[in-house]
Amino acid sequence: MSRTVTVIAIDGPSGSGKSSVSKAVAARLGLAYLDTGAMYRAATVWSMETADLDDPASVATAVRAMPLVMGLDPEAPGVELDGRDVAVPIRSTEVTTNVSKVASNLEVRAELKRLQREIIDQETSTVRAVQARGRGIVAEGRDITTVVAPDADVRVLLTASEEARLRRRSLEVHGAADAGAVEATKDQVLRRDRDDAKVTQFQVAADGVVTVDSSDLDFEQTVDAVLAVVAQAQAATSRA
Repeated sequence: MSRTVTVIAIDGPSGSGKSSVSKAVAARLGLAYLDTGAMYRAATVWSMETADLDDPASVATAVRAMPLVMGLDPEAPGVELDGRDVAVPIRSTEVTTNVSKVASNLEVRAELKRLQREIIDQETSTVRAVQARGRGIVAEGRDITTVVAPDADVRVLLTASEEARLRRRSLEVHGAADAGAVEATKDQVLRRDRDDAKVTQFQVAADGVVTVDSSDLDFEQTVDAVLAVVAQAQAATSRA
């Protein structure tokens, strides 16, 4: 019997477009959307408020008690901490500067991976119980394709050249991609990737993970490229 693709996992370096592309893919396929990067940013906000960022044990304790609620609607993926909407604060420069301190904490990673698997399981169990709904999830972020959801129906490494990633993030953050804006963006993109690479692999596709290089693609072309990978996986499951 054919099986519907229900879990799509997308990883990639900073500025590769994985968040915006993942949201678009989820919306077009009628799936839920999980931004795991936002979970680390929320953990950073919570740790800044309730712990000592320079004390890994303090941060881990805070994150284990974090009252986090992730919105899964790709059209409006909210993030709440203790009943507060923090979708805007988690994108602040201060959080971006400090998120690697939290994201590189192995105890924090273990806790957030547990939460991520729990959310994915909840969405896929809905699919199994009520197949007519066609629900599932697109989950994106560090470790998704290799650690959190290694058995996902579709696993994609979305990448792009350093130049393309810096240009995109510069446009997103500064509204310009001139030399000054790109230089101001380097820390957010390159340093964070360098820090995160110490605890996770997201620059080279693991076995079974499909690489989509968006360096020379615009947004719609990138979304179409990922949807093509999903369609190929669906065709394969239909033949099984």
